[in-house]
Amino acid sequence: MKADLKKAVDLLFKGEYTCVLCKDDEVITSAVRGVKPLIDWLNSKTELKGFCAADKVVGKAAAFLYVLLNVDSVYAPVMSKTAIDILSRYGIEPFYDLSVEVIRNRSDTDICPMEKTVQDINDPITAFEKIKQRLELMTSTESANH
Repeated sequence: MKADLKKAVDLLFKGEYTCVLCKDDEVITSAVRGVKPLIDWLNSKTELKGFCAADKVVGKAAAFLYVLLNVDSVYAPVMSKTAIDILSRYGIEPFYDLSVEVIRNRSDTDICPMEKTVQDINDPITAFEKIKQRLELMTSTESANH
């Protein structure tokens, strides 16, 4: 495991972070759950080429976003088999403690909504667009309910 990835993993477990990216002396963190931090970094065109990422959970949706972020490697305690395949296919080294068939939602009643959004998609850019649409829909639905 590269030093940058080890540092990201250490910070993930020590802090209150959901996602940590490291490259040399640069460290980028987020405490926001789900794929939202990845979407935000893509939307803001944050340059993450060559970074190593540590994330709480990585499924197919997050894997496609990490491909677009152009990171070197990704660690997650839980990673879906599809995510492992996608990362590997795009030359991103996957590290994980447990591989699962599919990522479940937070209440463990169904498949994660982001996973459902990309289940029939095989292209990172299409996945990115569909994930953004789904997040906007979920955000507007939540706003309407409050």
